[in-house]
Amino acid sequence: MAQFDDRLDRIVARSEELQAMLAEGLSGNDFSQASREYAELEPVVARVSALRAAEQAEQDASQMLEDPEMRELAQAELDGLRAQIPDLRHAIRLAMLPRDEADERSAILEIRPAAGGDEAGLFAAELFGAYQRYADQRGWRFEILEYDQSELGGLREGIASITGRGVFARLKYESGVHRVQRVPATESQGRIHTSTVTVAVLPEAEEVDVQVNEGDLRIDVYRASGAGGQHVNKTESAVRITHLPTNIVVTMQEEKSQHKNRAKAMKILRARLYERSRAAAHESRAADRRAQVGTGDRSERIRTYNFPQGRVTDHRIGLTLYKIDRVMAGDLDEFVDALTQEEQAALLAADES
Repeated sequence: MAQFDDRLDRIVARSEELQAMLAEGLSGNDFSQASREYAELEPVVARVSALRAAEQAEQDASQMLEDPEMRELAQAELDGLRAQIPDLRHAIRLAMLPRDEADERSAILEIRPAAGGDEAGLFAAELFGAYQRYADQRGWRFEILEYDQSELGGLREGIASITGRGVFARLKYESGVHRVQRVPATESQGRIHTSTVTVAVLPEAEEVDVQVNEGDLRIDVYRASGAGGQHVNKTESAVRITHLPTNIVVTMQEEKSQHKNRAKAMKILRARLYERSRAAAHESRAADRRAQVGTGDRSERIRTYNFPQGRVTDHRIGLTLYKIDRVMAGDLDEFVDALTQEEQAALLAADES
């Protein structure tokens, strides 16, 4: 406990030091770094102030117990404070946990059918819609970058940019393999089929995050094609960008303008390169691997949607919800909150070990 309190004192002292430095008038990069650090410490310091006030109130109430006329009132106040103080300490521990620098960012969502043919494509389209409804519910902007639809109305590939504060923090747990079990509309024998869809959620990258050299790119242009492969545009508006050092390929044909398709493709390429560098950094940090909820690997089966039973199960935390209709309508918060709490608990355990 004393070690924890000493740590809090150091945080408060550092916050006061930064406040004085900013008041004196820093400039340039020094100002930016000090401002960022001060902003990160501010919510922790506010919680420390609340804790110190509660602890002082506890001492005052304890002294009041000696007064017979005030004893009953003091005891009631003391009971409330003693219940409140552990919660305040826990909130501070959570606020002090190492933060993923990408958590506050917007995100790129990529969905593709995996195993299961047409049924996988149909479920991919439904899942894409579920995320769009979730974004709408949270007031985020959902912009479709690529939507390649099959003849049956399924999805061959769907990519969207989801813009808002903290999008990546809420959606990052969705990366992985989503499995669906149901009777397809095309199934005449009434048999349940199992299909899979892959979801990738990448933090959106700015140009300053990833340096992309023009010399590292091969850019091909061609005519956009629609369902069945027929050309839907007489001009070469579709764009394929290959990043030669990593062999990452991004294609874009959603817009009629080659310039717009190139801009969208570059946005996706930056996000994939940024995520690649983040993954490499995570691999070098053993503590991060211990604290992760699941592996974060796109090949990991994370969730099963069983339509006949009306249930959705998240395999990483063993949570099953019997409300598949609501989940497909975009009601994802119960899963996201549970996954967030699981990761926080793992980080706390790693921090205390």
